[in-house]
Amino acid sequence: MASTIRLSSTPNFLAPPPNPLRRVTALRFRAVRKRPFASEKPVSVSASASSSSKGLEVLVFDCDGVILESEHLHRQAYNDAFAHFNVHCASSSQPLNWGSDFYDVLQNRIGGGKPKMRWYFGEHGWPSSTIFDKPPEADEDRAKLIDTLQDWKTERYKEIIKSGTVEPRPGVLRLMDEAKAAGKKLAVCSAATKSSVILCLENLIGIERFQSLDCFLAGDDVKEKKPDPSIYLTASKRLGASPRDCLVVEDSVIGLQAATKAGMPCVITYTSSTAEQDFKDAIAIYPDLSKVRLKDLELLLQKVVPAS
Repeated sequence: MASTIRLSSTPNFLAPPPNPLRRVTALRFRAVRKRPFASEKPVSVSASASSSSKGLEVLVFDCDGVILESEHLHRQAYNDAFAHFNVHCASSSQPLNWGSDFYDVLQNRIGGGKPKMRWYFGEHGWPSSTIFDKPPEADEDRAKLIDTLQDWKTERYKEIIKSGTVEPRPGVLRLMDEAKAAGKKLAVCSAATKSSVILCLENLIGIERFQSLDCFLAGDDVKEKKPDPSIYLTASKRLGASPRDCLVVEDSVIGLQAATKAGMPCVITYTSSTAEQDFKDAIAIYPDLSKVRLKDLELLLQKVVPAS
């Protein structure tokens, strides 16, 4: 795995950088050690929950970061949208451009594209653009700006995915096939826009696998984004499965928090931008799924220790 970066201390993330076009000066980064291939640990659950568990019934995948490593693709699409609409914040004469270091922090703190932009403009000032010559002040106009940027960004992201240059992360397709062959239910729950997730899944896992999913939910399907547990709770209800019998595969703390708040055990397959996050609530941590088999995940659930 490529060398990764981490925050040397907890950042003052809400403090705006002096120039959004430059590296976020409030953050300091340093090289860190690679994680070992995998780490596993028991997670405490209630005794009643453990005793009535049926074992692994549903395997749930996040999309971005799990099925594909997509952070840099989303960042490219956002920056292309900012350039296309000539989005200018007051602090710069150039179109807004999110740097890789800044975006790594942003996307791991705020889920969903619209919330990201709304937070950014709220902190750094609402921009001028070809959508609005002057920075919008009315809530309705601000919502229109966000919606227009997000819609264009989504279409740009689709173009990138359809280019044929993007591949699924190692082990994902095999693990999906193993789960289906073993009679397990399979779900994908992503905070991203539904149309972009559908395109990703059809191109990366194939139409046949996509159509065979027992449940598919995107950010459009729930009111609250991750780390809110709504998307996972909705999936368990639709599938008629207890949350404790669902195992979630996530790549970030935001996703991990959503899963654990829903009462679902979670394993992490981290990316270069999430490798040094605190995954203490995960039952296992992997760099990818290339060496992970369905039987390994079933054994992990059996090792979950009831709380004393």
